[in-house]
Amino acid sequence: MKIVEQDQAAQPIFTADRFILRPVRRSDQALIGLYCADERVARMTPGIPHPLPPGATEAFVDQAMTPTDHKQVWVIDGSLQGHAEVMGLINLNAMDRQQSEIGYWVAPAFWNTGIASEAVRTIIAANPQNARQLYAEVFQDNPGSARVLTNCGFDYLGDAESFSVAREATVATWTYVLKLDR
Repeated sequence: MKIVEQDQAAQPIFTADRFILRPVRRSDQALIGLYCADERVARMTPGIPHPLPPGATEAFVDQAMTPTDHKQVWVIDGSLQGHAEVMGLINLNAMDRQQSEIGYWVAPAFWNTGIASEAVRTIIAANPQNARQLYAEVFQDNPGSARVLTNCGFDYLGDAESFSVAREATVATWTYVLKLDR
């Protein structure tokens, strides 16, 4: 992994073997909307509604294109290696005491290909928020995302609950932590 360049908003771009992680662009709106409208994706995230209301994707892209020190979003872009320009998203949300929470989703066409694990490993190696600990939470009916985290070195911390907008319900979650040596 290496930093390729910085965009005008000073959000770094990172390279991985099969893709780059880059800031969201307006041109990503259609593919992000297509994938987020898929109920399989929405149900496995806390914040994506289903059905996806008009304007939701545009609002998300606007917000993601204005990263802050506390929230950064990257597109998993495989176009340089002949894959899709948007294969999914990965984000970091800064918390207190040099802690960050990582979140991600991958389009169904790329499930079980290792893309999510490679994206998480790339963010861990880069550690753009200089976190000492990374946290993640996955719904308990999503063992694939749990495997991504454990394969990337995260340790199980405990059970919790989180509200899912798509399900309109509180859903049982597993919480994970990764302590970084920085």
